[in-house]
Amino acid sequence: MSRPRYPSFFPVLGFCFMPTVRPWLAFFLVCLTCASASAQEWTRFRGPNGSGVAPAANIPSSFTEADFNWKTKLPGTGHSSPAIWGDRLFLMSADPETAVRYVLGIDTQTGKIVWQKQFPSAESHLHTKSSYASCSPAVDENHVYVVWADDESTQLMALSHDGDLAWAADLGPWVSQHGFGTSPMIYQDKLILSLMQLGDPRKVGNRSPGKSRLIAFDRKSGERQWEVDRVSDVAAYSVPCIYTTKEGKELLICNSSAHGIAAHDPETGKELWSEQVFNMRSVSSPVVAGDFILGSCGSGGGGNTVSAVDPNGGQPKLAWRMSKSASYVPTPVAHDGKVFVWYDKGIVSCLDGKTGDVLGQKRVGGNYYGSPILVGDRLFCLSEEGNLVVVSADDQLKVLGKSPLGEGSESTPAVSNGVMYLRTYSHLISVGGQQGS
Repeated sequence: MSRPRYPSFFPVLGFCFMPTVRPWLAFFLVCLTCASASAQEWTRFRGPNGSGVAPAANIPSSFTEADFNWKTKLPGTGHSSPAIWGDRLFLMSADPETAVRYVLGIDTQTGKIVWQKQFPSAESHLHTKSSYASCSPAVDENHVYVVWADDESTQLMALSHDGDLAWAADLGPWVSQHGFGTSPMIYQDKLILSLMQLGDPRKVGNRSPGKSRLIAFDRKSGERQWEVDRVSDVAAYSVPCIYTTKEGKELLICNSSAHGIAAHDPETGKELWSEQVFNMRSVSSPVVAGDFILGSCGSGGGGNTVSAVDPNGGQPKLAWRMSKSASYVPTPVAHDGKVFVWYDKGIVSCLDGKTGDVLGQKRVGGNYYGSPILVGDRLFCLSEEGNLVVVSADDQLKVLGKSPLGEGSESTPAVSNGVMYLRTYSHLISVGGQQGS
């Protein structure tokens, strides 16, 4: 029997109307079931709030192709990571020669491509490690949201779960040295996109500097709710997250080389504070680590740092900084008082989340452009060489498995309902869980 298309709470609703059930208990059961169901969804890059953390699941640490639930060939290539709602998975891909973008709706049970939409786009300059489909979708109960750009236009689209266009917006030219790679996020009734472009006149050539800004849209109608101009420096690809202060105030957190780690009011976009802790490009996304906010910066030539900012107690301040074997592209994972940093060149570190002290470090080999995720007490990360590397999430960092997927990857795993989905350059793989139950 296949999983329901949307989180299934109808049996509970039916039970609620039985005359023997007290109304308050019925309401509690509905809320509890809905919360549990929605927690299973993987709605954006690195899952809920970009944390990269999923509950423990029956996913093997080591496996072969014979253990796959399914493997699906994708049109084109790309680095886009899956977003998942119910039994539907959403993904982007692109033709590397023509820049045609594909948006895909895939059945999580079978791997079948249920629908495929394609959109013509102009060819544009890319970094050798980038692609025309480096952005991950976001998804809610109504729409899947995708974005891509060429030199002349930035296209944001909302499609139904069946692939029908709901609304679209052209956000103007994109200026960068490496191509487009930022992904949207959802906050309450808003879809939020950070567009941090190249603004250094010495580096843009014959083009005008890019216009950097944060934009929020009504996710149902596509109406623009607010737009805030930002300083342009080098392009940044961080996907924002939400930080809740000790007083219960929610902050929209954005990383960029121009502003460092910055907090905005998610209702208006107004900047509330910024702490300049970066001296290089920020590619990874911000992560909440207990009371702190993490961000990293770096370059292909080194000089990477991971910084923790304490936003409480008035003026935000740097709490600690890691510079040896710090990650540049992969986003860290924070869990249970520890921070796990996966260096691009294959060294994994376990840090004390409060002090930044290194508790353990392990060389696992490989090169990494995707980010690690934590499932239960294990870290999973895909290497550029196409191996899924699994490490214990403790100070021992024991290598539990290295499973070859048959093709390279620069993507990040996704998990929903106990099943892991792995995107290589041109395939999507499902592994683990109880498929078909």
